[in-house]
Amino acid sequence: MSDLIHSSPLKTTDEGNLLESSPYMPQNIEAEQGLLGALLVNNEVYDKISQLIHSSHFFDPVHQRIYEVVVEKISRNSLASPVTLKTYFQNDPGLKELGGISYLAKLAASAISLFAAVDYAKLICELALRRNLINLGREISEKALSADIPESPEEQISTAESRLYNIAEKGSEMTGFIPLLSASKEAIVIANKAYQQDGGISGISTGLIDLDKKLGGLHDSDLLIIAGRPSMGKTSLATNMAFSIASSYEKRVNEDGTEDLLKGGVVGFFSLEMSSAQLATRILSENSKVPSDKIRKGDLTENEFRGFIESAQDIEKCPLYIDDTAALPISALAGRARRLKRMYGLDILFIDYLQLIRPSSSRDSRVNEISEITQGLKSIAKELNIPVVALSQLSRQVEARDDKRPQLSDLRESGSIEQDSDVVMFIFREEYYKEREKPDENDVESFLKWQEDMSRLHGRAELIISKQRHGPIGTVDLSFQSKFTSFGNLAK
Repeated sequence: MSDLIHSSPLKTTDEGNLLESSPYMPQNIEAEQGLLGALLVNNEVYDKISQLIHSSHFFDPVHQRIYEVVVEKISRNSLASPVTLKTYFQNDPGLKELGGISYLAKLAASAISLFAAVDYAKLICELALRRNLINLGREISEKALSADIPESPEEQISTAESRLYNIAEKGSEMTGFIPLLSASKEAIVIANKAYQQDGGISGISTGLIDLDKKLGGLHDSDLLIIAGRPSMGKTSLATNMAFSIASSYEKRVNEDGTEDLLKGGVVGFFSLEMSSAQLATRILSENSKVPSDKIRKGDLTENEFRGFIESAQDIEKCPLYIDDTAALPISALAGRARRLKRMYGLDILFIDYLQLIRPSSSRDSRVNEISEITQGLKSIAKELNIPVVALSQLSRQVEARDDKRPQLSDLRESGSIEQDSDVVMFIFREEYYKEREKPDENDVESFLKWQEDMSRLHGRAELIISKQRHGPIGTVDLSFQSKFTSFGNLAK
């Protein structure tokens, strides 16, 4: 069997990765035979190894096809055995080279025990990772040696890093096509998660009840935009969400070593405008209920200072990681996000704010630069399978209208931002604008009317959902405490 594989000039996986047939390419055909035999003899083996191995991990293409059919039958609650697989492989040219249908019986005869199956699956997976690393290393070397490739060295590094991350996380360089059956299983898992929470949310909770109901939480692979004019509270809302998610982080370790996220998550926060210390001050102000201006001035009472220190100690336990490097290129931002996920885990990423990210290469227009950035952020969300929340500035045309509630057309370079995002939300605080319309106190009637409006609007904010790819649009009312820079749920 091994000799047959070595005599072929090339083998390829269903992922499209070329595996050069060489006696030095890591492989273990006997382990593949033993594991497939165990599956054919006892379908319960699949429950033990399903999270560890994929068809692309098998070296022999025939073994890949056999494993795929076995998985398909088991997933449909059908028996997978040499007899039931016979009709699928009667005309398979690869199996004919190995002896035809009788080869399935030989696999069953070489079956290993149920207890050894996990170790064999891990070995096959490790060997596949080694082959992928060899192929990627060769390709990187060839690209670096070639002067004809239009990619810059920085772009080559970013591409290589992305593919290396995929190998480490997913066991292959790219996902390629997947059957509808696999995709539908993921959809069922998401629906079941929401159902288990009594029709609640299937994504990560923001800590804002009405927003969670509208969005169903923050979902993996989504790009969400939070936009607003200066002083509306974009950064405050992002830090509130980030701290709420990090402080409620809870996970469960399963028997097979895999982990399930129960609530909250590990948070990454790219603060391209403010320093990490300024961001931490905002979080501490909200958590300790000490006004941020008093923290900056050091004008604290003994009780306030004690509460401030206790809050700082609580925050130390939160898995919230801040990167305050200014003017990061989108490729570098993606690389740092990948490293954070590899080192500490990463369940959600915040970026403050979008227009401060640099493109990987100079473009002929700002619109094209923003397009590269938004596409890059969406790619990060899909590659890392996490929600990415990016803040965005609005153009000044908002100020020229009587009704200053933002619209999609107010987004700076709005075309690509609106197109690439899954959700677009605008923060609007009417109190901010009404405060600047204060009339002369001698005009009693106008002043009283203004006071009445200010009383009605005080401490209120609107989060306007203008685009949601997977659900309804609408407005969510929030409370806002300016002295703590804190958004919250509005009492009904």
